[in-house]
Amino acid sequence: MNHQPWLQHYPAGVPATVDTNQYFSLVELMEASFARHADKPAYRYLDREFPYAQIDQLSRQFAAWLQSIGVKHGDRVALMMPNVPQYPVAVAGVLRAGAVVVNVNPLYTPRELEHQLKDSGAKVIVILENFAHTLEQVRRTVPVQHVVVASMGELMGFPKGLIVDLVVRHVKKLVPAWSLPGSLRFKDALAQGAGGTLQPVHVGPDDIAALQYTGGTTGVSKGAVLLHRNLVANLLQSEAWYQPALKKVPEGEQIVQVCALPLYHIFGFNTNMMLGMRIGACNILIPNPRDLPAVFQALRGQRFHTFPAVNTLFMALANHPDFGTVDWSHLKISVGGGMAVQQATAKLWLDKTGCAICEGYGLSETSPSLSCNPTDSTRYSGTIGLPLPNTDMRLIDDDGQPVATGQPGEIAVKGPQVMAGYWQRPDETAKVMTADGWFRTGDVGVIDERGYFRIVDRKKDMILVSGFNVYPNEIEDVLTLMPGVLECAAIGVPDERTGEAVKVVIVPRSPALAEADVRAYCEQNLTGYKRPKVIEFRSELPKTPVGKVLRRELRGKPVTASASTPATTTTTAG
Repeated sequence: MNHQPWLQHYPAGVPATVDTNQYFSLVELMEASFARHADKPAYRYLDREFPYAQIDQLSRQFAAWLQSIGVKHGDRVALMMPNVPQYPVAVAGVLRAGAVVVNVNPLYTPRELEHQLKDSGAKVIVILENFAHTLEQVRRTVPVQHVVVASMGELMGFPKGLIVDLVVRHVKKLVPAWSLPGSLRFKDALAQGAGGTLQPVHVGPDDIAALQYTGGTTGVSKGAVLLHRNLVANLLQSEAWYQPALKKVPEGEQIVQVCALPLYHIFGFNTNMMLGMRIGACNILIPNPRDLPAVFQALRGQRFHTFPAVNTLFMALANHPDFGTVDWSHLKISVGGGMAVQQATAKLWLDKTGCAICEGYGLSETSPSLSCNPTDSTRYSGTIGLPLPNTDMRLIDDDGQPVATGQPGEIAVKGPQVMAGYWQRPDETAKVMTADGWFRTGDVGVIDERGYFRIVDRKKDMILVSGFNVYPNEIEDVLTLMPGVLECAAIGVPDERTGEAVKVVIVPRSPALAEADVRAYCEQNLTGYKRPKVIEFRSELPKTPVGKVLRRELRGKPVTASASTPATTTTTAG
């Protein structure tokens, strides 16, 4: 078999390799974009546009302020914000100062925040005031020396910014009381930086750009060390891959991207923000993608071309009564990642928008993109597509050896986007990097004769029923095609007779969906050992802020109905 069969099936115009050395660093890339696209809007946020020139100026001021308080080359700066304008300003400022961005999930608990701040050794944190109470609880135990507090409206000017902050604080009551003595407001840090001068810092390809912490689904959260060259390479790989779709945008028209992915997540960080910088795009910032009415409000009246998202958001939007209030006719590319795109979602999205979801695949450790379906696709493939330019992928066994053709194996990858390792964890790095330089993803996949890869599941999520492998993604894909099922997740539960049995947790479209209906459908569509023994109904599935289903939470005891938890009903086959 050809070692890289996918190259024969690349879309027209997509090269097998791209020059990933076009920029010395993300700083060089950003500064070129600031100059080239100065007058274009870089971001739209709550009806306000922020031109590239303004992001350029504000980030210079923030970088100068960081230098004035002693932040040096290689120091870590934590950013704990959703999609607000201060985030891209801070990122550009941190990188221009030669420092390292530490992306922090704003919804972290105090325990999770404490771990990440201690582990990264962050000297500074920039935090939205909505989450300042979380930092307050661990302030005395973390190494942070400087705290900068931002607000939702402070960069929007008077009086709009004042009104936004008053509504957020006092009407919606989204800002719990907090006290962080010695903290500085973001706008005040900018003002202080405006009085200084940014001293140029030499930032090279092998300098660290970001510490991207893994979700901790496999244990303690670890920081993936992403170098400037890793992130530059991946955004250039993605740009080349997206060309067949981007060429459909009329010449001279600015590309507009929906930025519903959290920018603190690597998918949004590099796919929306950094790739957007490279192509001179405008990002429509969505602070909270789970607030669907607000998402539709942000998109109404807008003309947009690209929409990267996760399966759960595509499905939620397509099923919402407000879907028809938005003009989807200019959408050229919908990229699905972060979790498996389900067939039912893909079909509904295509029917409603005319734009097929191109499923891709990647990890925090790979900056993130490794593979993607062709962006001129017109149908659902059920695969994660073909490896991107400059990317090699293969399937290996537990000993690191290639598996036989047609057999499932762990996906291992090589490419310029692969991280340098885990922050200060050589032992953990050694577990995932082979002696000859391949990164082991922990995902089990198969490859077809054209070079398309398909995920069959995380190794740890595989269910072993009487010696047979059962992959949760397969069960979920089948069940979400059943009328009456909105969402579902499959997990393994202990079973005295078979070792493990399949359990499914279902979010029904209506209360009329009965357990008997589900069992009858599974009997028609799944072989015996794959059929769920336990069926549980819930009003929602536990998810990360990015939208991934938290299977580990479903493995616990069934949740009992209460005022604060979704009602559940559990039934077990005899």
